[in-house]
Amino acid sequence: MSLYKRKDSSVWWVKFRHNGQTIQRSTGTDDKLKAQEYHDRLKVELWEQAKLGAKPRRSWQEAVLRWLQETSDKRTHREDVVKLKWLHAHLGLLHLDEITLGVIDSIREARLKEGTKTTANRYLALVRAILRRARDDWEWLDKVPKVKLYKEAEGRERALSPEEAKRLLDELPPHLRDMALFALLTGLRQANVLGLEWCKVDLNRGHAWVASSASKNGRPISIPLNQDAIMILLRQVGKHPQRVFTYKGKPITNANTRAWREALTRAGIEDFRWHDLRHTWATWHRRAGTPTHELQRLGGWRTASMVERYAHLAPDHLTESAARLGSVVAGYDLATVGQK
Repeated sequence: MSLYKRKDSSVWWVKFRHNGQTIQRSTGTDDKLKAQEYHDRLKVELWEQAKLGAKPRRSWQEAVLRWLQETSDKRTHREDVVKLKWLHAHLGLLHLDEITLGVIDSIREARLKEGTKTTANRYLALVRAILRRARDDWEWLDKVPKVKLYKEAEGRERALSPEEAKRLLDELPPHLRDMALFALLTGLRQANVLGLEWCKVDLNRGHAWVASSASKNGRPISIPLNQDAIMILLRQVGKHPQRVFTYKGKPITNANTRAWREALTRAGIEDFRWHDLRHTWATWHRRAGTPTHELQRLGGWRTASMVERYAHLAPDHLTESAARLGSVVAGYDLATVGQK
């Protein structure tokens, strides 16, 4: 019989012979009528592939498995896995050619109910990337729907004043205080602070580094350490053989904890995230006159344009640069005094 049910499953399965091979798969439904439609459609598709050279119909699940295999070395691989698990409820039972604009819109709406437009964009962008690869690289599809993303606001520039920073550091427990202060002194992202290992630190030379595999832009980052940063690291010596920042002998895996949030409240600081420590570091550097090209290297940004958001914070420094032409223009003014 072509349709049957397994003892361990409530859905119908199909089983039949095609070109000397046994075809056996789940229909994904417990409705016998729909299962029969699936069976008939599958037979037609297999006949068209064999007789007319039609492309095999591929499922979203097949695309996901191939995507994960081909991008296993991607820096955001684990993040992709989390997103794909969430997307399974919307796409898990569909073939690629069934993913229409309507389906994309339903994902957009569902994701927006759970988070921001920025977060929704990350999920939509992943779907778009997989569909495009299925079309362009794997040749599984002839066309894909045009996935539009939300327009995002420009990056945040939330930064603490030195007084606010002192209030926050005073309220933080010691293990978080050291991490936050280290971030303020180095500009490292949260993941790089949490993942810092002793093998990437040279206390004698006052230097640390982030490997390309752990860097957001895929390039290694060199981190010069001032005396304050070195003192913080010295306080961590002996607590763990591999990781630098720990709590009760175990590596810290998350900085956005209840203790962090309660410290912000006690310090009277609102609308502030851990990543804003990096914005604070960059802001302080610009106000101190650090030029763009130096800040770019210190912060590990790929392009100078990513540092330009802080350009307006160094007006005195720019004024000094503009004044360098003063003597040239002054000579012209003196030469033309009294002329009509």
